[in-house]
Amino acid sequence: MNIYISNLNFKVEDNDLRQLFEEYGEVSSAKVITDKYTGRSRGFGFVEMPDDEASLKAISELNQYEHEGKVLTVNEARPREDRPRNSGSGRSGGFRNQGGGYGRGDRQSKRW
Repeated sequence: MNIYISNLNFKVEDNDLRQLFEEYGEVSSAKVITDKYTGRSRGFGFVEMPDDEASLKAISELNQYEHEGKVLTVNEARPREDRPRNSGSGRSGGFRNQGGGYGRGDRQSKRW
């Protein structure tokens, strides 16, 4: 089972996360997600455990558990949704419907 852990202290590393979950059973992998530019923790991570029963016990006991001064939120990870690269929100880099410019119809062209 893939487990999602949020509200991690920024000092927590992969091995710390692994040790926390190994108390409940075998851990296949433990990964704290980091910012690709700064390398700093983003405050969440994932743990994979092969035994569903051990995973459910870990989720139930570690959800709302205080670890390194932060209260963790722990639940089963949902599958990642495929999203288009440019969803139309935020900065698109284009000039779509932004108006302005010479000869655009909304303004009279400048006469020389």
